[in-house]
Amino acid sequence: MSREQNPTPDAPRSAPRPGRLTAAAALAALEGTALVAGGVCVLVLGLTGDPDNRQQAVTGGVTLIALALLPLLAARGLLLRRAWSRGPALVTQILALPVAYTLLQADSVAIPAGIALAVVAVVALVLLASPATTRALGIRGPGDAHDET
Repeated sequence: MSREQNPTPDAPRSAPRPGRLTAAAALAALEGTALVAGGVCVLVLGLTGDPDNRQQAVTGGVTLIALALLPLLAARGLLLRRAWSRGPALVTQILALPVAYTLLQADSVAIPAGIALAVVAVVALVLLASPATTRALGIRGPGDAHDET
């Protein structure tokens, strides 16, 4: 049987995907893509430039690329309406807030990046907490529990 004929139980397929869910997935994918781009940049500069510590630059680049997996997997899961994907997406946004705060403390061009990251994280948190999103992912809240007796 194909996936269309046999949907997974954690994702209701009858209704179209809400725009809020799609937007949350897009923001998570944007963050993941930015992490990959930053990691590749640090990695390339570490390998081709003249860093103080080449090993530290390479490790930093590889770490950023590895960290990008969390929001990218969460974005894919959100698009496929998998309930498990909401947790990693929320964690990504919560972790982005201290990073945004740190960028805002800098006296450099990092301030606009901090503002953008803070806005993206807060908007994504609001979208992920939306009742439409939780319903679309098949997540039931405490008041939605049904007796199975």
